[in-house]
Amino acid sequence: MKKVLVVEDEYAIRDLITLNLTMAGYSVTDVDNAETALNLYDEEPDGFDVVLLDIMLPGMSGLELCNILRRDRNNPDIGILILSARTQEKDKIDGLQIGADDYMIKPFSVGEMVARVDAIYRRTRNRGGEKDEQTLVSGDFTLDRRSRMVMKKSQQLDLTQVEYQLMEMFIGNAGVALDRERILRTIWGKDFVGDIKIVDVNICRLRMKVEDEPSAPQHIITVWGYGYRWQ
Repeated sequence: MKKVLVVEDEYAIRDLITLNLTMAGYSVTDVDNAETALNLYDEEPDGFDVVLLDIMLPGMSGLELCNILRRDRNNPDIGILILSARTQEKDKIDGLQIGADDYMIKPFSVGEMVARVDAIYRRTRNRGGEKDEQTLVSGDFTLDRRSRMVMKKSQQLDLTQVEYQLMEMFIGNAGVALDRERILRTIWGKDFVGDIKIVDVNICRLRMKVEDEPSAPQHIITVWGYGYRWQ
């Protein structure tokens, strides 16, 4: 069963989300604050596949909760969708940089919300299938598809699911200029309906973990007006 945790303090919105996701085939648990969400998250033996959360919550904020969930090594592949009335681009970028997979602004289309949850679920469940090459090596970097770990020299990189998939795509296409549209389709899926800037935000976050000097990248190179290239 596909499990979703909804964290929203407005009852009407929470009920609407729960109803529509249930109709779409999800098992939904809904709460009105981050503290209760964390307790349920820790107690759920099989974990959740996707978490939908509001930013403005009583007590702990949605951004704080997002940050905590994304650091959970026991479930690094969990999908996170932020739903917020905040419309400033900075708020969206903050959410994506902390680790959210997607960001929707209220009021939102229920059908689009379900479609985005579906896309996140498919992405987090996608393990890439059976590959002939289980280990990819590029310079100081080693990617192991079996353990889904990326090492830089002898140091394991603490990557999110999206960041791991980006590294797999980059190392598997070393030296090839990849345009943003291709990256978006490969990582977020052809049905993704969000802003293509999500590619740039996640690349920026990945550089912070991969590069010795993120402001002067030596591995994830920007191809101006096109996309990115791994070298």
